Amino acid sequence: MKYSAPVRYGNMHFVDTFLTDVEGIRSREDVVVQTERGVEIAVAIGNTEPVEEGAKVKSAGKILRVATRDDLKKLEDIINHVQKEEFRFCQQKIAEAKLPMKLVDVEHLFGGNKIIFYFLADGRVDFRALVRTLAKQYRTRIEMKQIGVRDEARLLASYEHCGRPLCCKAFLNEVGLVTMKMAKIQKTTLDPGKISGRCGRLMCCFRFENDTYIELRKGLPKPGYIVRTKEYTGPVVSLDILNSSVTIHCEDGVYRSVARDEILEVLGRKPPRGGERKKDAPEGNRKAGKKDAPGGNEKAGKKNDTSKEGG
Repeated sequence: MKYSAPVRYGNMHFVDTFLTDVEGIRSREDVVVQTERGVEIAVAIGNTEPVEEGAKVKSAGKILRVATRDDLKKLEDIINHVQKEEFRFCQQKIAEAKLPMKLVDVEHLFGGNKIIFYFLADGRVDFRALVRTLAKQYRTRIEMKQIGVRDEARLLASYEHCGRPLCCKAFLNEVGLVTMKMAKIQKTTLDPGKISGRCGRLMCCFRFENDTYIELRKGLPKPGYIVRTKEYTGPVVSLDILNSSVTIHCEDGVYRSVARDEILEVLGRKPPRGGERKKDAPEGNRKAGKKDAPGGNEKAGKKNDTSKEGG
């Protein structure tokens, strides 16, 4: 009988479905897994579920067994001693070679068949000599992985402004593009300090919540449009997307919150403030350039006297 379970693995906290022959694995249990990278220690984030015969399951690897005390002790030694020494040695060699890169983290796979060095750099770096030095020192496969600032936060940071673990660390597999338009749709402040995550870029939650906000926003009139309800009529001044409501400025001067279902009709857009046309303005407010301007002010009516000055 085949089983499947969701598993979080690696320093980058990837989340994928794994197949296994082992029955009864429970959520939060440490397990030994085989991935395309090698043998690793991972954490099951759900109970094993039976896979129907003939069903196709997209799997990132196989759960070999539940981790033993010896496995966890070996992992602790790798984290606290082995990786720290590898980080120090690599950082020293980077400095000696004067390579334009910043070492961020080291991941020594549990099976020992690969060491991954994560680094930041502005552009391409020729690290071939460094890889040869590291391979000679540790006699295993070496992978140099260039990352961005988002991945740096994913590796090193823990919690966001909201007090919860970083989304990229908790459940996001891929950190996609986040745009300012997404932040605006969610009616958030545009203060960079409040909309930026630990990585200094726009928070990832704007991206994966964007589709929900777009769906909830459908049917809500935009600010400036006049709406009519059973009791009130007035222009929309703001939206509350999550509560599916709008705030309108009623004819009696009071601002009231109106649910989407209460809106009977959208009457049109409120004319801009000060909508009188210029030709209707009083004669005394017309600007210089009048035919009856005093002789001493005739400069105002000249067309090209100063058009080229200052150029």
